[in-house]
Amino acid sequence: MQTYELQIEGMTCEHCALTIEKHLIIIGGGSAAFVATIEAKEHGVKVTMINDGLPIGGTCVNVGCVPSKNLIRAAQTLYKTNNNPFGGITSSARLTDFKTLIEEKTKLVLDLREQKYINIIKDMENFEFIEGQASLVSPTAVKVNGRIIEGSHMLIATGARPMIADIDGLSEVDYLTNEEAFALESLPASMIILGGSYIALEMAQMFARFGSKVTVLQRSERILSHESPDITDMLSGYLQDEGIEIITGNVIQNVHQKNGGVIVKTVVGDETLEIEAEKIVVATGRVANTQNMNLESLGLALHVNGAVKVNDFGQTNISTIYAAGDVTGEHMFVYTAAYEAKTAVANMFASSQQKLDFSVLPWVIFTDPQVAGVGLDEKQAKEKGIDFEVATLPLSYVPRAIAAKDTRGMIKLLRNTADDTLIGARIVAAEGSELLMEISVAMKYGIKVSDLKEMLHPYLTLGEGIKLAAVTFDKNVKELSCCAT
Repeated sequence: MQTYELQIEGMTCEHCALTIEKHLIIIGGGSAAFVATIEAKEHGVKVTMINDGLPIGGTCVNVGCVPSKNLIRAAQTLYKTNNNPFGGITSSARLTDFKTLIEEKTKLVLDLREQKYINIIKDMENFEFIEGQASLVSPTAVKVNGRIIEGSHMLIATGARPMIADIDGLSEVDYLTNEEAFALESLPASMIILGGSYIALEMAQMFARFGSKVTVLQRSERILSHESPDITDMLSGYLQDEGIEIITGNVIQNVHQKNGGVIVKTVVGDETLEIEAEKIVVATGRVANTQNMNLESLGLALHVNGAVKVNDFGQTNISTIYAAGDVTGEHMFVYTAAYEAKTAVANMFASSQQKLDFSVLPWVIFTDPQVAGVGLDEKQAKEKGIDFEVATLPLSYVPRAIAAKDTRGMIKLLRNTADDTLIGARIVAAEGSELLMEISVAMKYGIKVSDLKEMLHPYLTLGEGIKLAAVTFDKNVKELSCCAT
């Protein structure tokens, strides 16, 4: 048995240093929980994983990343075939069986759940998986299914769930969240989507491309209200070009059922509107899963929204308890959840401590064109008092986009004028996500813009757009020949 010294909080006796077994209790069964398990095994730690709610794999594989990206790509295939830009080619497609698409999505989810989650733990030694609701009874123990389990450390990785807006009548109608929307077996003729951020916009375009009449109702004056107007206006235009109705500045009065559908009454400016659709989807944010866990009685510090507070090491205000993933209420991405979990477990059992670093955090919205970003935008740079410059390159100057007949979007880079390093980027492009890592690596390791634009970028690639955007800081791209720098 591997042991270590643990200082028990609150004990003042001279014998408070006890030698106990290293045993990690993980509450949750998603990506953070599994990465934590794998990291714990590297340290020779016994693991007990307790999961409730969504099946093993959590949000990402079951109702988030995997099903959404699969269906988004299916909808894109349908749309692109019917909107072929090349002369001399006639192409058409139609949706013949929506249920089959959903069945294929479900099979993909089940396959990945088995391969990447169930098979990982099924023969793992010194590991126990328990299905049930865990309730904390001490800084090192939980109660589940009437059983008390004692450990040395604990990781809360219970994720988050859709936040349901407080709207009169909403609870009385048959509303959907992403969880139910991705499981529909028949395509709604019309759909209202409440919200204007990542999940709302991805679903809006996906269902519109399948053939639903989609209306997006956003409370703020712009979709993606945390992003700059040039980005949001551009994306709004592209979505509206596809027939999606976007209504911003909503003050929703109530929701009610009528003739098997749903009607939303909303005030926009001085006008009162009633919008009717077959289905309504709530995509107004996410809230941490911290209910019914007895956290408050232990004095575990929570944010106002119920998310668990952690320090730079992933540790809560109770030294034996850590948290990772969406339950912390920040950086709600599967890859950050994995990073937080690995770091937290290493900090529990390794001799040195590692701080979480989100200074270079790439993100993507999987609309078409995609919206991708890393680092600061103009507003954030100004708030930090950084002297910066902006280079904006429309995709109409990128040869790859021109040849592909899809010049929607732009590449925007921000550089610190003091040292010629990148401090941020925003990209709107068909595959903008694929451009992010070059910028992220440059930011992480302080590669100067002058060095970036001297690197050889293959022609014709979309990645060449990063070089051209870097060149744009000092030269007019209109005056350059192909491949010129």
